[in-house]
Amino acid sequence: MHRFPSRRDVAALAAGLALCGCAFAQAGDGAAFPTQPIRMVVGFPAGGPTDVSARLIADSLSRSLGQPVVVDNKPGANATLAAELVARAKPDGYTILMAATNHPINASLYKNLKFDSDKSVSAITAVAVAPTVLVVNPKFPARTYAEFIALMKANPGKYSYASAGSGGTPHLSAEMFKSLTGTSIVHIPYRGAAPAVTDLIGGQVDMSFATLGSVLPQLRAGQLRAIAVAALQRSRLLPDVPTFEESGLKNFRLDSWYGLLAPAGTPKPVIDRLYAETLKAVSSSDYQSRLNAAGLEPVTDSNPAAFGEQLRQEIATYGALVRANHVSID
Repeated sequence: MHRFPSRRDVAALAAGLALCGCAFAQAGDGAAFPTQPIRMVVGFPAGGPTDVSARLIADSLSRSLGQPVVVDNKPGANATLAAELVARAKPDGYTILMAATNHPINASLYKNLKFDSDKSVSAITAVAVAPTVLVVNPKFPARTYAEFIALMKANPGKYSYASAGSGGTPHLSAEMFKSLTGTSIVHIPYRGAAPAVTDLIGGQVDMSFATLGSVLPQLRAGQLRAIAVAALQRSRLLPDVPTFEESGLKNFRLDSWYGLLAPAGTPKPVIDRLYAETLKAVSSSDYQSRLNAAGLEPVTDSNPAAFGEQLRQEIATYGALVRANHVSID
């Protein structure tokens, strides 16, 4: 026989619904986040500067958030596979991306991306930056920029450069250099910075327009030699290496940044919590010393709004650069 609910039943149901509502509210509440491990996806193999940045931040966040932050390397297609994975993930803050400068570059290089490099993600913050440095094998015949450019002019197409993958900043830097100087150098793309550096040391390729973070240990060990830095001023990590500007090549600069992105639609309190804890990490002297040891400089002035605007501006800027230099995926 059907029984209509009593006042006690209705009250119990109302209380239960109230509890559910509280639970749903807490799911998007930065104060309650996180309640489970966080996956930090990296689009490159272990060992490169993107991976190094990710592991330093993940270690700090694991301690400050009270939950494991697990780095998950998903290399391939110039990090677009990793970006797509995060863009399609549930927007709850438990899957985030350690992105690099190649992310806004990819928006123009790939015509059929399954995500929007701007609208499919939510910016959290940049965490590190590194200049581009031209490095060569120690046996390379040129030691100064003047000797280098003379050698390139006299031998078009003879020498090769390694990159961490088609479309990344080392690739775009080299193509920009070729355009500015009228030189011809053969591109040899690799699946990440670490294997590119290994072959450069071994002499399989002649040079790389590398991010400083990927080659500083090898430079200090004498396994590679730096010709010039593509920055406005000398790097304090390489004080004896001149800039391209002072060596005679004007307007050649291309930095590499590393920063955190989340799926679009991630609740603002969650984004703000991740930003606040990441800012604590990058502001610490321990993080900064470990970052400098890896050839990277900390970024401490990048909030979600500023980082999001930077991303949008760079998508436009690099799009123009890609088109002007006719850069394409090999």
